Amino acid sequence: MPNTILVVEDDPHTVELVRLYLNHDGHQVITAATGPDGLRLAQERQPDLILLDLMLPGIDGIELCRALRAQSDVPIIMVTARVAEDDRLAGLDLGADDYVTKPFSPKELAARVKAVLRRAARLDAESGGDLTYGPLRANLRERAAYAAETPLSLTPTEFRILVMLLREPGRVFNREQIIAKVFGYDFDGFDRTVDAHVSALRRKIEAPLNKTRYIHTIYGEGYKLGRA
Repeated sequence: MPNTILVVEDDPHTVELVRLYLNHDGHQVITAATGPDGLRLAQERQPDLILLDLMLPGIDGIELCRALRAQSDVPIIMVTARVAEDDRLAGLDLGADDYVTKPFSPKELAARVKAVLRRAARLDAESGGDLTYGPLRANLRERAAYAAETPLSLTPTEFRILVMLLREPGRVFNREQIIAKVFGYDFDGFDRTVDAHVSALRRKIEAPLNKTRYIHTIYGEGYKLGRA
């Protein structure tokens, strides 16, 4: 069955170019030119992935991403002309899975769509019971995470990072290892992308645990899960 990709973009030329490449890869493409229409289609059609421009009429991409993440863990790739690293990190912090800047290579965008869908499918294929460490728990089958039995609202990337850490508590993972395990070797990322995702995950975990830290930064090395 083909994947359904929702493209939320107000430039018709960009929409048709993206549609051409994604159709070639066997995806079904649906489109919206405004933020409100994008939100409506996301709710009605339940796409497998969303390509989201930031500069949109009605509701901008940042607000739309925030609204989508409040109700769904659908993979999101932001596509925008904003090139500042802070803009990238803001989008990733809201829960985007990847970020592509304009002008972009349609072939590269199609490859990133394939990579993000592959990572999502790999997570869907994982089964089993709970992974636990102290008050932290992740249920692979339900894709649910808890801190002291308080449900955590995690993005797909944050959930994958938590699962990675829960599988090997005490092990220090450097950024390259996190990219390989969580994003895949084909992820064309940068160090601060990993830092942004880990920081967001850490904040969400600490909130119900009275600021008790379980994800630790090992300076010059990486991150680990532990009590100290």
